[in-house]
Amino acid sequence: MPYDPTKMADWQIAEVAEENMPVPEEWRDKLGLQKEEVIPYGRLAKLDFMKIMERLQNRPDGKYIEVTAITPTPLGEGKTTTTMGLVEGLAKRGYHVGGAIRQPSGGPTMNIKGTAAGGGNALAIPMTEFSLGLTGDINDIGNAHNLAMVALNARMQHERNYDDAELSRRNLRRLDIDPTNVQMGWVIDFAAQGLRNIIMGIGGRMDGYMMQSRFGITVSSELMAILAIVRDLKDLRERLGKIIVAYDKKGNPVTTEDLEVAGAMTAWMRNTINPSLMCTVEYQPVMVHAGPFANIAVGQSSIIADRIGLKMFDYHVTESGFGADIGFEKFWNVKSRLSGLKPNVSVIVATVRALKMHGGGPTVVPGRPIPAEYTEENLELVEKGIGNLLHHIGIVQKSGIKPVVCINSFYTDTREEIALIKRYVEQAGARCAVSEHWLKGGEGALELADAVVDASREEVDFKFLYPLDMPLRQRVEVIAREVYGADGVSWTPEAEAKARQLEANPAYRDFATMMVKTHLSLTHDPTRKGVPRGWTLPVRDVLIFAGAGFLCPMTGSISLMPGTGSDPAYRRIDVDVETGKVRGLF
Repeated sequence: MPYDPTKMADWQIAEVAEENMPVPEEWRDKLGLQKEEVIPYGRLAKLDFMKIMERLQNRPDGKYIEVTAITPTPLGEGKTTTTMGLVEGLAKRGYHVGGAIRQPSGGPTMNIKGTAAGGGNALAIPMTEFSLGLTGDINDIGNAHNLAMVALNARMQHERNYDDAELSRRNLRRLDIDPTNVQMGWVIDFAAQGLRNIIMGIGGRMDGYMMQSRFGITVSSELMAILAIVRDLKDLRERLGKIIVAYDKKGNPVTTEDLEVAGAMTAWMRNTINPSLMCTVEYQPVMVHAGPFANIAVGQSSIIADRIGLKMFDYHVTESGFGADIGFEKFWNVKSRLSGLKPNVSVIVATVRALKMHGGGPTVVPGRPIPAEYTEENLELVEKGIGNLLHHIGIVQKSGIKPVVCINSFYTDTREEIALIKRYVEQAGARCAVSEHWLKGGEGALELADAVVDASREEVDFKFLYPLDMPLRQRVEVIAREVYGADGVSWTPEAEAKARQLEANPAYRDFATMMVKTHLSLTHDPTRKGVPRGWTLPVRDVLIFAGAGFLCPMTGSISLMPGTGSDPAYRRIDVDVETGKVRGLF
């Protein structure tokens, strides 16, 4: 240790590191847990959070550290890698530390982005299990979600085929579902653009109810959003029962409780409420729990994992999806509000590569060679792009949380480029650290760890961006202006009418505002880099997640089902038939 990531692929590093990875029994002793608090899943384990929280309820919380980023390139800027590196660096300084990250979706894993395990010497292991289903949470969520659709379509078929007397004999009441106003679709955990719009029920009267439907990616399911915010099994059961599946012909909501399927959905998800336990390649504990995207969902690992981590560790590091305009904003105004937990520090991950892109550098395309501008010194591009980083610093500072900028160092970065970034960051009133965790692991993250510890000692004047009694359209206006830097918001007539109805309904007044926006720009347009000026945020619809308690304004052309590119990762993934080990994950 450390491994040489310039000569070894991530899956090769993981394979070697996993030889000495603690097994569930060793984790029990290492973390001071009771036998019944660790649930073995082969060489992995889940943590029984209710038992742990009951035993540790009076223990003071540790320091709460959130990791976000600037607006990324399509390649990502290493948020998970930085999270792993920071955990390793804090451990090198002698702190009892752990982390929480999201479970990766099979869509990106088998597509261009690859897995989300970090990389190099800042990698989460076991990498193969992490990338290919882990302990089954996403599968359970998919089954529970699709069961609701099974229940819906079956009920629609039976109501079409039987009169009221026959329905009564079968112990069913007529829900009179409007087939043109079905809110849910099906889910699959791959990027399958061919399933975005489908016709189902083709055949005879016994082949279901024929109607237009759709698929989304599993991590965009409301059930995944619910898992990220629930407090316990009782909370999960109540929220699942409130999910609106469709509306009847009078415009009344039809819920999973109305379909009498919420209990069975909870049965599918009963094991998902316990976080899975993994570790870094330096064997610090990392919980994996929930996996919602940030551009189309809440983008956070779970409140449950953070509650456990704060009781178990001196420092608990949690990751938010994408940039501070999306992931951090939702961490700040949704997750922290629901959890009641006050963060101490936010780490903003930045790379020289991303700053050059925001400064006008060539387009970065996944799967294609990086243009030379990104691997050669170019102070002009860095300086032109620094505004994006400063904007994200300003977002974090508005919350009262202390920002620490982490320059996730690449070997092609030059001293002059690093010095330029540091100067601007310090002028903005934030701490700045260079970290080489990918190359050196915890030893390379000591400067970052020290900056985080130093920042965590300062008092935090934490405050939300808006009060809960603020109307929906006004909240969206505040987020657009204060977080994204827009001049204002435009609503389609349909979206504005829907927003007015929601504002007038007391049932929705305390729902969280969950913006749906591209992660590739501060705007709704993924092609606009840097800090665009003179633009208006368009809202075209508002989705209702009644179980999660979210109102989701849709901006731009975001789809809940991503597409698979022409050179996906699955082309290079295979299994060694002699050893059974997976090769080619990245």
